[in-house]
Amino acid sequence: MKKHNFSAGPCILPQEVLQKASEAVLNFNNDNLSLLEISHRSKPFVDVMENARSLALELLGLEGKGYKALFLQGGASTQFLMVALNMLEKRAGYLNTGTWSDKAIKEAKIYDDIYEVASSKDANFNYIPKGYDIPTDYDYFHCTSNNTIFGTQMKAFPNSPIPMVCDMSSDIFSRELDFSKFDLIYAGAQKNMGPAGTTLVVVKEDVLGKVSRKIPSMMDYKIHINKSSMFNTPPVFAVYVSMLTMQWLKNLGGIPAIEKENDKKARLIYSEIDLNPLFKGFATKGDRSNMNATFTLANEDLKETFETMVKEAGINGLNGHRSVGGYRASMYNAMPLESVGVLVDVMSELERKA
Repeated sequence: MKKHNFSAGPCILPQEVLQKASEAVLNFNNDNLSLLEISHRSKPFVDVMENARSLALELLGLEGKGYKALFLQGGASTQFLMVALNMLEKRAGYLNTGTWSDKAIKEAKIYDDIYEVASSKDANFNYIPKGYDIPTDYDYFHCTSNNTIFGTQMKAFPNSPIPMVCDMSSDIFSRELDFSKFDLIYAGAQKNMGPAGTTLVVVKEDVLGKVSRKIPSMMDYKIHINKSSMFNTPPVFAVYVSMLTMQWLKNLGGIPAIEKENDKKARLIYSEIDLNPLFKGFATKGDRSNMNATFTLANEDLKETFETMVKEAGINGLNGHRSVGGYRASMYNAMPLESVGVLVDVMSELERKA
C-alpha cells in the first residue's frame, strides 16, 4: 500500500504520471527505446520540450503576452544568481520571508547593492510583512510566494512600480493569481511539478538585455530563449515528467480546479490544529500556507506516542525542518484529500487517548 507522503520535496506525483513515466523509461513512444537514451535533439524529445514550455504558459494564462518559458538546471538556487546577473544593474529590493529569500539576498549581494524592503526575521519568519514601500528607482523587486520551512504564504502581492520577480518553487500552479503582474517567475520542479532536476523559468522578454555586465552564456536568459531551452543537454526525464504533470493538471481543469482541492486540504488540517488542544500552529493565521502546514505538539511528552501512531498509519515525511522543529504537512497538488484526512484522524485519536 502506498504511503501518505507529506514530504516537503521532492514532491509526490500523480499516480498516472508515475505510470506513464515508468513506461517511457522502458519504451518511449513505442519506438523500443528508453526516454533515458534517446537524443535530446531528436524530434520526439524536441516535441516534449515544446509541449512542456507551451503548457506552462497556458496554465499560467501568459500565452501571447510576451513571456517565454524555459526549463533549466541548477534548481532555484541557481536562479538566485541568474536573476541578479540578468536584471541587477545598480540596486534591487528583496522581501525577506524565510530561508530561501535569505539565500537569494546573499547571492544577489555578490553583484551589487541589495535592500531588504521588509523582513519577518524578527519572529523567526512566522508571518509575511505588509505595508512596505517598494522604491521606484530600483531595478526589480524580488519576493518568495511560499515558504516551505516556516509554512507561510503570500496571500496578496503588491502592485510593484518596478519589475517583480517571484520564487514560486513550492506553490507554482497551486492557486489562481494574475501572473501577468510578475515579470519573472522561477520554480524548482521538485516541489509541485515534477522530479528534482529541472527548474521552470517564465520571463517577460522585455525586461532582459538592460544590464551593462557581460553575462556568462549558461547564465544568460536570452541565450536560453534563443536556443528554445536547448542550449545544452536538458534534463530529459525531469522535463518529460513535468510535462506529464502539467497535462494532468490541465485535464483536471487547470489551476482553478486544483485550487479548490488545495483549499479543502488546508481547511481540514488547520481546523484540526486550531481545535485540538494538543497541537499549536507555527505560522500566523492570516499567512498560513496551503502547501505546507507547520505545527508542534503542545506537550512534548506525547512525541513518542504521536510519532508511533503516525508511522502505523502509513504517514511519511511529517517531521518539520530543524530550524522550526515540530511537524510539517506538505500538501502539494497531487496530495489527495484522503491522505490529509488520515493525518487528521491520527491527531484526533491522540486527543482521545491523552
